[in-house]
Amino acid sequence: MTAPTKFTIGLVQMSMTADPAANLEKAIARVREAAAGGATLVCLPELFRTLYIGQREDHDLFNLAEPIPGPSTQALGKVARESKLVIVAPLFERRAPGLYHNTAAVIDADGELRGIYRKMHIPDDPAYYEKFYFTPGDLGFKAFDTAAGRVGTLVCWDQWYPEGARLTALQGATILCYPTAIGWHPAEKAQYGAQQLDAWRTIQRSHAIANGCYVAAVNRVGFERLDGASPGGGGGLEFWGSSFVADPFGVVVAEAPADREAMLMAAVDLTRIEEVRRNWPFLRDRRIDAYRGIDARFLGD
Repeated sequence: MTAPTKFTIGLVQMSMTADPAANLEKAIARVREAAAGGATLVCLPELFRTLYIGQREDHDLFNLAEPIPGPSTQALGKVARESKLVIVAPLFERRAPGLYHNTAAVIDADGELRGIYRKMHIPDDPAYYEKFYFTPGDLGFKAFDTAAGRVGTLVCWDQWYPEGARLTALQGATILCYPTAIGWHPAEKAQYGAQQLDAWRTIQRSHAIANGCYVAAVNRVGFERLDGASPGGGGGLEFWGSSFVADPFGVVVAEAPADREAMLMAAVDLTRIEEVRRNWPFLRDRRIDAYRGIDARFLGD
């Protein structure tokens, strides 16, 4: 199948509940909505089947994980096949007893699992205790041939690392999809919130510019606290939505609001990649002979 040069991408910005089945049902409804709107590629938020588990360390929450292939990829594969679109589905993967990953499954338009990407960078911050749950990815950075062209997938914390974006783009990815679960600690929002959101948008726009490709970041939205308490009860996270698509020069072509669910649709024109790279030839001018040391932890010792 020849991939189109112009198509529509759909980003499902949604809130989650404590019911994994209900979250999957909502995600499927949103994917169908995107398909009805003409989408060729749809991306769901990070760990969309559950509330964000990283808020606390709890062994019982490992019970929420599932195998890949498994129930979610089977259900979404059926939708992908019926709707003839590509789905990026981020899941809590149970690889083996005691071995879990934060994984993005890429389901092609024929309903088949094209491959998986396991999140490489795992954070460990207050209310983002992911190192307790997730083993770092061992598949490297990945790009997949799909009905929407060559798609790269990274996940949330990966979005802060230019190395991951570069290595994925160098594999020919025309779109970098970043399913995300990022938000504010409510007590810090007033002081730091605007700066944090701006940094998040800026670093990802920079990946689009530096690599001359599209970047699509899809976040969850709304307040979550694992015990169900309200925002006034202290703790919890307010996910800041603001999903967006940036073109190969970092121009934001579509953006969702910060405070509510949205089905964000954005037009993609892959000829824009050629246009931008001809005028801003960063890949041409890279000094690949001079980057020794980039694989070191620190060079100042």
